[in-house]
Amino acid sequence: MAPNLSPYAHGFARVAAATPAVGVGAPLVNVAAATPLVAEADTQGAALVLFPELSLSAYAIDDLHLQDALLDAVEQGIATLAAETAGLRPALIVGAPLRHRGAVYNCAIVIHAGRILGVVPKTYLPNYREYYEKRWFASGRDVRGAAITVAGQEAPFGVDLLFDIPALPGATLGIEICEDVWAPIPPSTLQALAGATVLLNLSASNVTIGKAAERKQLCSARSAACAAAYVYSASGPGESTTDLAWDGQAAVFELGAVLAEGPRFSPEPTLLVADIDLDRIRQDRMRNGTFRDTAANQHVPEFRRVEIPFTPPAGQLPLARVVDRFPYVPADPAQLDANCFEAYNIQVQGLETRLRATGTPRVVIGVSGGLDSTHALIVASKTFDRLGRPRSDILGFTLPGFATSEGTRANAIALMQALGVTVGEIDIRPAARQMLADMDHPFARGEAVYDVTFENVQAGLRTDYLFRLANQREAIVVGTGDLSELALGWCTYGVGDHMSHYNVNASVSKTLIQHLIRWCATSGQYDAATAAVLLRILDTEISPELVPADASGKMQSTQDTIGPYALHDFALYYITRYGLRPSKIAYLAEIAWSDAARGAWPPGVPAKDRVAYDRATIVKWLEVFLRRFFATSQFKRSAVPNGPKVSSGGSLSPRGDWRAPSDGSAEPWLDELRRNVPL
Repeated sequence: MAPNLSPYAHGFARVAAATPAVGVGAPLVNVAAATPLVAEADTQGAALVLFPELSLSAYAIDDLHLQDALLDAVEQGIATLAAETAGLRPALIVGAPLRHRGAVYNCAIVIHAGRILGVVPKTYLPNYREYYEKRWFASGRDVRGAAITVAGQEAPFGVDLLFDIPALPGATLGIEICEDVWAPIPPSTLQALAGATVLLNLSASNVTIGKAAERKQLCSARSAACAAAYVYSASGPGESTTDLAWDGQAAVFELGAVLAEGPRFSPEPTLLVADIDLDRIRQDRMRNGTFRDTAANQHVPEFRRVEIPFTPPAGQLPLARVVDRFPYVPADPAQLDANCFEAYNIQVQGLETRLRATGTPRVVIGVSGGLDSTHALIVASKTFDRLGRPRSDILGFTLPGFATSEGTRANAIALMQALGVTVGEIDIRPAARQMLADMDHPFARGEAVYDVTFENVQAGLRTDYLFRLANQREAIVVGTGDLSELALGWCTYGVGDHMSHYNVNASVSKTLIQHLIRWCATSGQYDAATAAVLLRILDTEISPELVPADASGKMQSTQDTIGPYALHDFALYYITRYGLRPSKIAYLAEIAWSDAARGAWPPGVPAKDRVAYDRATIVKWLEVFLRRFFATSQFKRSAVPNGPKVSSGGSLSPRGDWRAPSDGSAEPWLDELRRNVPL
């Protein structure tokens, strides 16, 4: 496996949206313009090339659509195009006016290896404002089970056609034309319910101010509602501008997200290429009971299935889509700002509702000076502001142990003082020594034995104190542990950091939490003094501070022990959100992480953290993640406290997104990784 191994080996399908220069009423000119775009798509390894509506005749030719000379030339052009692309790999979906039984239809023609495989007529013909399609075309609404002869070839004809690509498991094409997508119930709805996963729209759609955004919104919504990919190609340069103008918009969408967009108003022909993840679409439909119920509840007509005998190219291809390093953290600054606003307010609302429901006057939080407790504390502070309660009713406690550094302790106290919460401190070392002595642990005899028992005695005592303090002071314990720690089982079970009365960070990943803190510090949520402490805390090494520093003074590092949270969060997202195979996760991770200089980083990631990981490192820590996630830590997730779901990436609550046996095995995932990812 390598970053440029063919995406076809990992469940992707490469699609292309072409925007040729159009000759008005000149089919042979349009064939000449289309052919090199198909050749370029072939060079790039695409499985299909989508052209605009009526691309072989041009769209804005009005009554010329009814001229036999033009219609004859269109068929000649189709024959020429089929012949000239017969040796090329991709399937073509081109637009043309075709005669059938005394009427002219606005059609999409599917051509592959010189053969016309099928023809789909347009259903909804616009006949308002600048549109007069009913003057020229018949609707294909009732055309089912028919055949048509085009350029000497007979092919299936009707709105009841879907196109399967057997070489690409899960790739089934549904086709609609321009106005079809603007209908309240577009043809793509029934196509998707019948199994289409890749929806194609050949469009002319002249441009007016704001219309491009409206098209984008429609196509994005189609791909989301239909749990599918949606490919869109609209007419561009060369179309008649007698009364209209054209921008050549092309875009590819997947499950509501924009995968790729082409340039608009380009004077030159363009070819937009993107890789659609068929596995994600299939997995999304498997999880989406509403999609299945709709298919069962609606009358979905029978569709004929036509096979496209596409053969994926051999050899290597770079992946034609962006793979974000941080699935929980968008690289786009505006989107990150919006996400942080929502996440923070979801957490605040969750805690606010819980406090209103319980009537509890106070909360207790263990404040270590680390990221998680810092964020829980500022969430609690904003919650009390919204409740109109004094922040002094937030009882913050530092609980120094054998390895607590003066730096984190000082940060914890400084943050509590800046926020105006009640500051408390309980040194847990005397109680920990007593417990270790009662257990006859070697540490109690003066031996430097820092095993898991040594660590968990401290972690357990901290939480035990917090619960008893809550009992004593009419409070609930606000949990601080995050989603990433829960995924890895990096928490002390029971009366340890695993447990609380309500955990505001329960579904916030470690990679997101630092951005939430930075957002709170820089967006005016708190005063300058508080913001300064928050920014100082962000520079602190992630550490449980349970084991004393070594001889060189190096503190215990969480990521040295269990691996980089960046890689673990990457795996967590694709395992829980999409159920991807480990080999595919490794493939995507290598693309995302093998070159620190490639692609955008989320704002605020410091230079020291902008690192690269090679394949061996990715696989090493992915194996650790799989073992910990599937085999050793589910019992902790089966007994977690309440907490609000924050991210669409999911939560690990057994009452929410993730249900799994506590005595499961990681072997199927480890075996799949070992078999398919050579080192």
